[in-house]
Amino acid sequence: MPLSRKLLAEFSGTALLLACVVGSGIMGVKLSQGNDAVALLANAGATAGILYVLIAIFGPISGAHFNPAVTLVMRLRGEIGTREALAYIGVQVIAAITGVLLAHAMFGLPLIQPGMHARTGMAQWLSEGVATFGLMLTILLGLRHRPAAIPALVASYIFAAYWFTASTSFANPAVTIARSLTQTLAGIRPDDVGGFVLAQLVGVAIGWWVAKVFDARVRSSEPS
Repeated sequence: MPLSRKLLAEFSGTALLLACVVGSGIMGVKLSQGNDAVALLANAGATAGILYVLIAIFGPISGAHFNPAVTLVMRLRGEIGTREALAYIGVQVIAAITGVLLAHAMFGLPLIQPGMHARTGMAQWLSEGVATFGLMLTILLGLRHRPAAIPALVASYIFAAYWFTASTSFANPAVTIARSLTQTLAGIRPDDVGGFVLAQLVGVAIGWWVAKVFDARVRSSEPS
């Protein structure tokens, strides 16, 4: 598969993902009449739904990373090269920002609006570390044991993580950067981006290591 085609898939998928995350947040707030639980349910459900679709259709083309954390792990596993990984990450960040701008345009909002939603402190950072750790385990162990179920596994995990983490599970550095450009439900203050990304990278490292431990044990138990 040509790299250009893979990058187009990563751009399209990441942009649509962010348009859904931000757009469904806007729509949820509009229709929920002040009920935050309903707004979050709408946001989580829409995000899970679009993730399933995007992973299913773009997975065979690019692997459907849509996330620098996933790309980093795939590079560590030797499944993609350094040049390809850097290209993926650059495209993911640009596409994520594009998706936020698209959502703003669809709802007639100012295109650039620096986030005002404070997301900082130990509870938030721990939440992001846990969210990203769980996502890495879901992907890596899913690829090992249930590869055909990856779209459903990732979509289900993210839906759940919206609710069980205090941060509502960004679990994606590109998403975090892009969401610093919106003042909607999905937003985050630019000043809080660094803490989130650092927590996500810690979650990536731990998730990758734990998945390696499980994988090694499975391999050692297989008949030679």
